[in-house]
Amino acid sequence: MEQIGNQSDKRREFSFLGYSNFSEPQALFFILFLAIYITTLVGNGLILTTTWLDVGLQTPMYFFIRHLSFLDICYISVTLPHLLKNLLTDTKTISIQGCLTQLYFLVAFVGVECLLLATMAYDRYIAICYPLNYEIVMNSRMCNRMTVASWGCGFLNSILHTVMTAHLPFCGSHSLEHIFCDVPQLLKLSCVDTFPNQMTLLAVTMILGISPFLLIIISYAHIVMAVLKIRSTQGRHKVFSTCTSHITVVTLFYATCAFNYNRPSSSHSLFMDTLASLLSNVITPMLNPIIYCLRNKEMKKAMRRVFRFKGASFI
Repeated sequence: MEQIGNQSDKRREFSFLGYSNFSEPQALFFILFLAIYITTLVGNGLILTTTWLDVGLQTPMYFFIRHLSFLDICYISVTLPHLLKNLLTDTKTISIQGCLTQLYFLVAFVGVECLLLATMAYDRYIAICYPLNYEIVMNSRMCNRMTVASWGCGFLNSILHTVMTAHLPFCGSHSLEHIFCDVPQLLKLSCVDTFPNQMTLLAVTMILGISPFLLIIISYAHIVMAVLKIRSTQGRHKVFSTCTSHITVVTLFYATCAFNYNRPSSSHSLFMDTLASLLSNVITPMLNPIIYCLRNKEMKKAMRRVFRFKGASFI
């Protein structure tokens, strides 16, 4: 942290250029993003409450869904409250300490989600391919260990990136072509060679991004083969329907991340970068609870049971 302060023209904040994409009046964008934020909190909060209280949802699948909902609340809360504040002020800035804090939690939650989605795919693989051993393999101890490992690896990875970024000198422009702090944008502002940081970012992307994705693909390849062995069309549909919500969430997450971080350099612009970050960090956490509620009959029935009971208790 000291190195940043000593070599950054004594400026203690970054300014965001991405807010130029929000035309006047910005109050309308404030209302829109506030509505998205409230929708995300309410939707994921309903899933958290339902999976916690309903006896019928005390299974490994809903245990992981509960963690995903909590993760989505954390994920969107890293960036959106600060975005809402900047929409109401003339200065679109963030302190260096605030930027590094935002960076730390953003990178951590992205890593956790990659690993958690892979864990959920493994859960579906065991449930469909080895149903007789499901309760033995996916016992509470195993579920807790897999979840703790996902959260732990995500935060350890984030410590590495944050420490490496904090020791970079920013002696030129302090204007980020973005609406929040992220590693690639901060590397662009450094006045030293960032090759070690870029190689670290690439290596971790392979380990925490691509490897879980490959595990998901392998899990579903085995699931498809198992489902094809079922003679009844109705049976196939019933078994595979337990995976559709997860497949949709995985597709949405990786598609928006790929659009955000792996687009060709020719397609990069301030507008496209802002749009990509909004899709990845704002829209996806809002859609996840909608996907799990609309496509999951058990979840909808459980919500009716839980909130009818809670409503009755207040009468």
